[in-house]
Amino acid sequence: MGQSLIACAPRFPDLQVVGKVDVGDAIEPLLKNADVLVDFSFHNATPAIAELCAAQKCAMVIGTTGHSDDEKERILRCVESIPIVWASNYSTGVNTLFWLTRKAAEILGPKFDLEIVEMHHRLKKDAPSGTAMTLAEILASVRGEQLKNVLVHGREGIVGERTEKEIGMHSIRGGDVVGDHTVIFATNGERVELSHKASSRETFANGALRASLWVAGKPAGLYNMQHVLGLE
Repeated sequence: MGQSLIACAPRFPDLQVVGKVDVGDAIEPLLKNADVLVDFSFHNATPAIAELCAAQKCAMVIGTTGHSDDEKERILRCVESIPIVWASNYSTGVNTLFWLTRKAAEILGPKFDLEIVEMHHRLKKDAPSGTAMTLAEILASVRGEQLKNVLVHGREGIVGERTEKEIGMHSIRGGDVVGDHTVIFATNGERVELSHKASSRETFANGALRASLWVAGKPAGLYNMQHVLGLE
């Protein structure tokens, strides 16, 4: 993702890259000349990076996923000092999928069974993907349910009949798949499927760079790509 961000940056005339940071590099010297830091590192690195940005009053765009509750809490404390765009996916298409998923769940109602299928490359370390979890959170919120109470990760053995409330989650890993996500609404006699398939990481990079331009100068607080795209 870092390479994709650098490759896509010249397409944004109002954006200037003032530094590139890899594992082991010092971040603090670069923050003095930066308005926004874009983080696509790893979930356990993000909290410390966010705290550095908060201290330097540098806005953030966070693209890492798979955070623990403690890591999330540390990051969220930083939004009191700086604006942060934090999204599980920066693709414009995926954020359209988020919007459509909410609308479909509202229109179709509680009689449709809900299932999510996601596939990523064999090297992805976390499962389910952050995008799939966001989709599940959207579905649970429309149903007025706590996600932890209704989420079912795959099925094996004699699990009994499917309940009306559960949201099925299925993660597939293989090859070099950038990211596929499908939300399935199924009932007797018909099925609705909403899908997004990414073929290039540039879709995520372009969205993150768009978010970095948007968040610069915003008041301290927590934002997502729905805010950036005007869908919130």
